[in-house]
Amino acid sequence: MQIRPGDTYDPRVIALLDHHVTAARAQTAPGSAHALDLAGLRAPDIAFWTGWEGETLVATGALKTLSAEHGEVKSMHTRQTTRRRGFGGQMLRHIITEARARGLKRLSLETGSWDYFKPAQALYEAHGFVACAPFEGYVEDPNSVFLTLDLTGR
Repeated sequence: MQIRPGDTYDPRVIALLDHHVTAARAQTAPGSAHALDLAGLRAPDIAFWTGWEGETLVATGALKTLSAEHGEVKSMHTRQTTRRRGFGGQMLRHIITEARARGLKRLSLETGSWDYFKPAQALYEAHGFVACAPFEGYVEDPNSVFLTLDLTGR
């Protein structure tokens, strides 16, 4: 997979992100969905990437800068037809590498607690993320799981 800066004006990217937001919201209780829409991904505190296999868009991922030391993983999504091929892990490793290069000391995320999100939770945990308290404006919610990764260790 080739990872490139994401173009939020590319119709292929728009279609995959629309699917991601729609699916996430359909699998989450009202008020508990935190997936970024296109406007959110265009914010100055967001770095957004896309993963390509040839000319096929297979994955997306973003890094939101919360502070000089803390970032948040956002918009992680792998096209349904290309799942279980390692693209999600590649994108996550790219985001972790970028976060370290930017001097961040901690990387956190929120994902759903429902069965639909269990594969994502397993991916994050396989990369060293551990449970944490809500952060940066999130609140305790039985529909959310909060995870964090200490970037200062190897």
